[in-house]
Amino acid sequence: MSKIRRLRYGLAGMFCLVLMGCTGIPEGIEPVTDFDQERYLGTWYEIARLDHSFERGLSEVTATYRANPDGSIAVLNRGFDQEEARWREAEGVARFVDSSTVAHLKVSFFGPFYGSYIVFELGENYEHAFVSGFNREYLWLLSRSPQVSDTLRNEFLETITKLGFAPDDLVWL
Repeated sequence: MSKIRRLRYGLAGMFCLVLMGCTGIPEGIEPVTDFDQERYLGTWYEIARLDHSFERGLSEVTATYRANPDGSIAVLNRGFDQEEARWREAEGVARFVDSSTVAHLKVSFFGPFYGSYIVFELGENYEHAFVSGFNREYLWLLSRSPQVSDTLRNEFLETITKLGFAPDDLVWL
């Protein structure tokens, strides 16, 4: 095999490993089991997040999920860009990594590139969700209503601190 072909295969292999790592689960994080996709569908309000360029400057952020005929989930994220004084939207698709009863999904907004979406705590009535990405740099507190109680806020902070997230870096909406 030529050096160039080996280099191509090597780079392709590393690229696949990187992509697989983006759909992994951080150590110590356990996805919710007995997950009910139908109950999770609908609109969620973002209450807090760790900041990233794709959401920076956005307020009034919502995520709306709906079932697609092929079993995937349509994702519509929407937020108000303060600086540009306009609404921004991003459409994507989510698929379960393994079983549809385990809240570990992979989400894509850019073609074949997926990132983990792990619901690791969920309210009994699906009224709030704690969500992580593939590492501890991605974190969200979602709620069915635009405000949450101080009790839930404190529970979120206590839980994420124990799990090794950086609570001081949260953006509260």
